[in-house]
Amino acid sequence: MSKAPMILDHPLVQHKISLLRDKNTGTKEFKELVGEIATLLCYEATRDLPTKEVEVETPMGVAKCHVLAGRKLALVPILRAGLGMVDGMLTLLPAAKVGHIGMYRNEETLEPVEYYCKLPSDIAERDVLVLDPMLATGGSACDAITQIKKRGARSIKFLAIVAVPQGINKLREMHPDVDIYVGALDEGLNEIGYIVPGLGDAGDRIFGTK
Repeated sequence: MSKAPMILDHPLVQHKISLLRDKNTGTKEFKELVGEIATLLCYEATRDLPTKEVEVETPMGVAKCHVLAGRKLALVPILRAGLGMVDGMLTLLPAAKVGHIGMYRNEETLEPVEYYCKLPSDIAERDVLVLDPMLATGGSACDAITQIKKRGARSIKFLAIVAVPQGINKLREMHPDVDIYVGALDEGLNEIGYIVPGLGDAGDRIFGTK
């Protein structure tokens, strides 16, 4: 059985999401907020990374410390809005490799259509963090994770800034082995599949396209 999604209730996350929702927040600030929230999501999503004990010589003696135990990581943003989360993730994970999956939503069927997929050649050996600011119908997330699994990846987590129950339920049903981390859980979807109250079209607001 899949685990319940982790909804980050940290005050910093909630404060930044409130600014993100504001229709008067401009492109520059919006992009910066997405990166900052991604960093905080990354902090939680990597809490279970294994460590090993090492000795480090300090100016005052020798300290027993813990360092990451060599786990390889990959970030896979779903284009194009997911790109806004990458730099914030790399702040904490500078050695992670970055792949890309391009999806767009058919405006009539609301189903995802894949147009691009480029992943690290050793993706099967890496823990994968899939990034998309919005988890709405869940179609794009499910399809992207299916494509990643086809290329051999087995350890996958999904990170979103705003989600709704429909998207979470679909992702848990299709990929019960994938842990989900989100900043806020919203009410639902409107008649054209957009999150309400949401924050608008994340891609348009990140890149300044209307």
